[in-house]
Amino acid sequence: MILNHCPNINILLIEDNPADARLIKEMLEDDGGCSFTVENVKLLSNGLKCLKEKKFDVLLLDLGLPDSTGNETIRSVLNLKSGVPIVVLTGYADETLGIEAVKEGAQDYLVKGRVDRQLLMRSIHYAIERQKLLLELHNQSLTDFLTGLNNRRGFFSLAEQQAKVAKREKKGLLLGMIDIDDFKKINDTFGHGTGDHVLVETSRLLRETFRDSDIIGRIGGDEFAICVLEDDTVNEDILTVRLQEKLKELNSKKTLPCGLSFSAGFARCSVESPRSLEELVSAADKSMYERKKNYKSQLSNY
Repeated sequence: MILNHCPNINILLIEDNPADARLIKEMLEDDGGCSFTVENVKLLSNGLKCLKEKKFDVLLLDLGLPDSTGNETIRSVLNLKSGVPIVVLTGYADETLGIEAVKEGAQDYLVKGRVDRQLLMRSIHYAIERQKLLLELHNQSLTDFLTGLNNRRGFFSLAEQQAKVAKREKKGLLLGMIDIDDFKKINDTFGHGTGDHVLVETSRLLRETFRDSDIIGRIGGDEFAICVLEDDTVNEDILTVRLQEKLKELNSKKTLPCGLSFSAGFARCSVESPRSLEELVSAADKSMYERKKNYKSQLSNY
């Protein structure tokens, strides 16, 4: 199998046997238009360092290295979560290890001494394509189909990582909950097509309000969540003003058949005042519903 568009493919080869490494490099010298760059290291520790510091398209991994053997080797690589597809290299007596490695997360395995050029090429290309497909499926499972934002699962998965970053870097973490006001009334009055349009416009507004590094998710029907690392330029007051300005701008364009409003609540944690993600969600949710009550109270006084 040869890819239709075959750019340079960067390969990390973790192999301590000079003869095996040389043979693999020779097989990859010419693939009818494909070019390969192969970096060879002899120790797993050096390979892990390379994966952290550089970008590779595929990893060819020997399971019998001086500093690591067996499936502990592949587990060490997978724990990095680099996303690089892995093709395992095994000896004759270790073919069962190759099968186990595929179960662990490798894309394929090759038995040394039974590998020819065509088999090696096919294995590399298949590994890259399978990994792309798996990544696409994974992203789909974490993405809201209508808005393109993170879905509930995707948001909380990324927010957990953001919370760890905040703790490590000793920064404040803001969690915001946003709920569209009178969304059921919008659906009942204008139809679900308009309701979907409102959700898409709200998503666009949130993308324009927050930074690329901030985590935004649609976690319910008309409920959105934001997770933000605080710095000198971002705090709750600043974000509230930004949201109000963007909302005013959207309503002035009159792209929707109705005026849009939403209620937002924020909760914060810091090194001095730690909170779990669940506690932040609960506090932000409570703040949001308090504001929603005030909104409805204001309407009833008109």
